[in-house]
Amino acid sequence: MSLSDPLGDMLTRIRNAQRARHAACISPASKLRANVLEALRREGYIRGYSTEELRAGISQLRIELKYADGQPVIKEIHRVSKPGRRVYSKIKELPRVYAGLGVSILSTPRGILSDIEARAANVGGEVLCRVF
Repeated sequence: MSLSDPLGDMLTRIRNAQRARHAACISPASKLRANVLEALRREGYIRGYSTEELRAGISQLRIELKYADGQPVIKEIHRVSKPGRRVYSKIKELPRVYAGLGVSILSTPRGILSDIEARAANVGGEVLCRVF
């Protein structure tokens, strides 16, 4: 089965697992997905992730979800730039997510960064997703 939007699929798996109060979820592995998960981990939205080798050349990511007082830390996560419509933003035009309470994940020339890190590095790029 081929996916037209692998990153969107991973975000949906995270969203569904948090609604079902699962401790972890799995997703097929890729460098882009791993980099987005690393940005989410740095910002404190997930507990962590690990790569598991299923067989030669096939890996999956095990994503450990985070809860605070029994409630999911990620209240909202959605894809912004989709395969049918790419969304790019200059750093000065990048809107704040819920007045700075949430973060945007960007693909920049310096790698996958949160909007906070991108503002510090003064680089813009493709807005992959928003998290609150």
